[in-house]
Amino acid sequence: MQIIEIENRNAPLLGKLLNIWEQSVRATHQFLSEPEIRRIAEYVPAALREVPVLAAAENAEGEPVAFMGIAGNKLEMLFVSPESRGKGVGKRLILHAINRCGVREIDVNEQNPQARGFYEHIGFRICGRSETDDQGNPYPILHMRLPDASCLASAGAGEGGRPDNPEV
Repeated sequence: MQIIEIENRNAPLLGKLLNIWEQSVRATHQFLSEPEIRRIAEYVPAALREVPVLAAAENAEGEPVAFMGIAGNKLEMLFVSPESRGKGVGKRLILHAINRCGVREIDVNEQNPQARGFYEHIGFRICGRSETDDQGNPYPILHMRLPDASCLASAGAGEGGRPDNPEV
């Protein structure tokens, strides 16, 4: 598996990423109703086109299995296909975001405890909370920050404090 930064955001690729987004949301965001998922899906393609840094994890066949979007030092989105969950794909993406792109902040839905636990395992800590999401919907958001680089040791670092994926 490799991580690539996406420059050419063509329609076929965006369609694949939208499919990953939808599958991931259905697997992890049980608090969203079907109409809400359909409503949110309408603006995902624009978000994928507009996010400054878009990167994907590709399988051996060169097909995306997960993706993330970054703006400045903030991870704006990270979605992993259900069949790739639990295989280290999300961890590889977030460590790439931290080590190569300078990510230090994320927002996570409070109603998604798996995501919160994942980011806490990486080393992020809650530094604030909002009652609503960025669109004003009643989905509380936890604002998380990476306190310092030493937090990477809690992300499954191997001997010597290095992340266990030396490519990242």
